[in-house]
Amino acid sequence: MKIYNYSDLNTSDIVELVQRNVDPANEIRAIVEEVLDNVRQHGDSALLDYAHKFDKVELNKLYLDKEELAEIASAISDEQKAALQIAYNNIYKFHQTQVKTEDKVETMPGVTCWRELRAIEKVGLYIPGGSAVLPSTFLMLGIPAQIAGCREIVVCSPPQKNGKVNAFIAYVAQLLGVDKIYLAGGAQAIGAMAYGTESIVKVDKIFGPGNQFVTKAKTIIQSTTTTAIDMPAGPSEVLVIADETAKPEFIAADLLAQAEHGIDSQAILVTTSAQIAEATLAEVERQTAVLPRAEIVKQALDNSYVVITETLDQAMNFSNQYAPEHLILATDNWQQLTAKIVNAGSVFLGNLTPESAGDYASGTNHTLPTSSYARAYSGVSVDSFVKKITFQHITPEGINNIGPSVEILAELESLHAHKNAVSVRMK
Repeated sequence: MKIYNYSDLNTSDIVELVQRNVDPANEIRAIVEEVLDNVRQHGDSALLDYAHKFDKVELNKLYLDKEELAEIASAISDEQKAALQIAYNNIYKFHQTQVKTEDKVETMPGVTCWRELRAIEKVGLYIPGGSAVLPSTFLMLGIPAQIAGCREIVVCSPPQKNGKVNAFIAYVAQLLGVDKIYLAGGAQAIGAMAYGTESIVKVDKIFGPGNQFVTKAKTIIQSTTTTAIDMPAGPSEVLVIADETAKPEFIAADLLAQAEHGIDSQAILVTTSAQIAEATLAEVERQTAVLPRAEIVKQALDNSYVVITETLDQAMNFSNQYAPEHLILATDNWQQLTAKIVNAGSVFLGNLTPESAGDYASGTNHTLPTSSYARAYSGVSVDSFVKKITFQHITPEGINNIGPSVEILAELESLHAHKNAVSVRMK
């Protein structure tokens, strides 16, 4: 991991440093557009071909049904079931609080306005299954969809070498009451849910993280179809802010937890202490040596770096420019910093709060904006699965109160039919 001194960086240096997962030559876009076009034209046939090409598996059919999922799920232990149940309970408890009925507002006598929630009818959940299978993501997406009351939940996940899904994903399907999982991954799965195929229904909104190809596919279909997306959630990232109260062993563990996601992941340390930086890098080297995914970790670390600042305020300024998916405040003084956080997906406070807790079971959602999109996007929540429809009702008193103002405003915009729609009622 390369080390930078914040005082040596000018504005353009920082802009370049915080940029990641770009596709300057549009190479990824070209590949993804070809895949999407093929799925749009050939449907299930294209998905079966891509399973053979990318997943190295010959599929007889594109889905697993309820009975097959139950058989696969039976392989997991009681201890593993209990851990998944705890995660389910905590995630459900946190997201359940997000369902709120809004108050009606009388904006003037006789004029009442309010909003009501309606679930998005058909949603598509993409559950990654590349170098790491993520049943936790299935929980993070399925639970708020369940709470919101979505009528149809389509789930896509890449097939494993045996042509099935991981036993933990099958068990989560049971927890969520999902009766079918489609065996499709990558950009082709996003295309299938966006366009619809013979087997897979077209959905209204697609959710889920993925690699750069999945993320590119989501951004393309959002601008070219009537299907929306949750956010651009691409290769994962963490930024750790640490001062002299931090524990290098803990910081290193957090950086490596992020780096093991994939070679295009990024782990950033911003610290006020050169000694903490040096000790952390030594810990990173020591801990990497015993990791099963050490080769993936090393490549991700080549893409990562350390920034040494003079103050925590400088560290926070850099973090806000980076806009991390995950932000860890590895300091006993985290209370002084939370109000200064402007851009972040999810925040982990203090030296005993690892990002892993939020990834699995604290209750917050781990499907979060990456690549600086935390500047404008929130992570997935129940809100992501609902629409908020506005209502208004006007009484006889109300039309007389509001009517003259509407007439004047319509007239000044030269929209006389608008004015008349009020005038005929006031008569």
